[in-house]
Amino acid sequence: MSVELLDLIAAGASAQELAAAGADPRATEAALRIHATLAGHSRREAELAALFDTASDLARLRDTDAVLQSIVHRARMLLRVDVSYLSMNRPGAGGTYMRVTDGCTSALFKALRLGMGEGLGGLVAQTARPYATADYPTDPRFRHTGPIDEAVRDEGLIAIIGVPLALGDEVIGVLYASDRRPRQFSPAEVALLSSLADHAAIAIDNARLIETIQEHHATIARAQEAHDRLTALVLGGSGVREVAEAVAGVLGGAITVHDATGTELGRSGAPARYPSAEVVAASQTSGRAVAEDGVWTCAVLAGPELLGSITLTGRADLVDADRRLFERASVVTALLLLLRRSTAEAEDRVRGELVADLLTAPDRDPEALIDRARRVGVDLGAGHVVLVLQSDACSRGRLAAAVAGHAALAGLHAEQVVALVPPKEAAADPGKLASMLAGPAGGPVTVAAAGPAAGPAGLAAAHAEAARCLRAMLALGREGDGATAGELGFVGVLLGDRADTAGFVRSVLGPVLDYDARRGTELVKTLNCYFAAGGNLVRAKDSLHVHVNTVAQRLERISALLGPDWSSPAGALELQLALRLHRLTRSP
Repeated sequence: MSVELLDLIAAGASAQELAAAGADPRATEAALRIHATLAGHSRREAELAALFDTASDLARLRDTDAVLQSIVHRARMLLRVDVSYLSMNRPGAGGTYMRVTDGCTSALFKALRLGMGEGLGGLVAQTARPYATADYPTDPRFRHTGPIDEAVRDEGLIAIIGVPLALGDEVIGVLYASDRRPRQFSPAEVALLSSLADHAAIAIDNARLIETIQEHHATIARAQEAHDRLTALVLGGSGVREVAEAVAGVLGGAITVHDATGTELGRSGAPARYPSAEVVAASQTSGRAVAEDGVWTCAVLAGPELLGSITLTGRADLVDADRRLFERASVVTALLLLLRRSTAEAEDRVRGELVADLLTAPDRDPEALIDRARRVGVDLGAGHVVLVLQSDACSRGRLAAAVAGHAALAGLHAEQVVALVPPKEAAADPGKLASMLAGPAGGPVTVAAAGPAAGPAGLAAAHAEAARCLRAMLALGREGDGATAGELGFVGVLLGDRADTAGFVRSVLGPVLDYDARRGTELVKTLNCYFAAGGNLVRAKDSLHVHVNTVAQRLERISALLGPDWSSPAGALELQLALRLHRLTRSP
């Protein structure tokens, strides 16, 4: 080989320049082979550099689209084509769409969508094999469609090569290189584009993994933040409503909390009906939230014990992360209900002991009793109606817990449930209270009332009266009803054991007795003579030895003291009984 040819090769002369050097044909052929080898090495070096740069980009992956754009641009540069682009398959949609383009000028082409098997790209995506064509518009191997051909024509593309982007056996997209003139793509170019496609698939897979990790971390952080917030609410003394509001704020729905009996404890948003026993049981068994008719329910458990349930509405489709968060909220709710129960049990013990001491020995240390009551928010100096309750449908403890929500003070005494209620409260009406407690008690509740009374001694006396009233009600078969001793009248005196005759006389005749004692009048004697005369004023005045007008005036005074109903049949009956008992119990 001549020195001239070697100089041309060293200077990087083209094949045409080497052929035109006029050297010996054998030397020229050798020079051309050397030139081709050097060109191949240069091309391979450029390809390897591009692949190395692409791998470096993947190692520094921050923006998936930027990495894919770099890969598509390198494909265009290395294959020296007019346009390169990358399409992605749509999961479950059966097609592929343009993700990244380089050198593309047609808006129609950039927005192109290909169905599986349509055009060159659709065939690559369907078969997971590379395809190349020197003249796509006339190539009969591909299924041509109007939209695809129009977009290809608008971009002016002729020669196209496409290779699959694959993750294992799954094809996730296609990488293309294309020229605006006819061109045959070599196997080396197919291999180069396939290598770039492999890098693109890795970039996409890494991006998916990073996105999954980020989502997982975000889910954990969100769940931890929600758990910390809810726990702080519980430990800070917040109630069920505040916790429900916090859970609703995190999940974006309406939250309702029920206890094990179905009673609503608190909610945020629209109320939800108590879930069916089957749904609660399913959640209790699985320890997971259960959906029914678009409503999510999670049992609130303390070990195997069912404390209640928490219900979520307005979120028919609950993703796994939110479902786990909802289930975690049930754990926090269980903590809240356990704390509430422990506090309530402690308070009930304190209140129960106070009730027992108040009714057992009211005169032993009344000031200490008043002070103890004040510590639990009860003013014994104010008037309270005393209630005694009985039910065969539930235990005394459950009945005491049920009435505690309506009473200033409730507890057990002498195996009876006793409650103190302010007289203006609805629960002070024994009939209304009996109706209110029937549901929570699971059956009829009998309620007897007395008072209002104030002070330890007065409350103890009222309790004795209410207890006698309860015994009389049970003797009369009035289970599930409510009444006062005054309503039962002399019947209560007759049926209640250890009858308080003095109390009955005072309740009926008290105003008249007090009037006679203060003024020295004879109203009681007048009543006795009036009833003895059968209500005849003339006969009564003869017994009293006064004028008939005097009798009439005395009866008017009695009406003023006792009310106009004293002479009605029922009133007259009780009044005559009280007069008889008064005569019998007077000292000689």
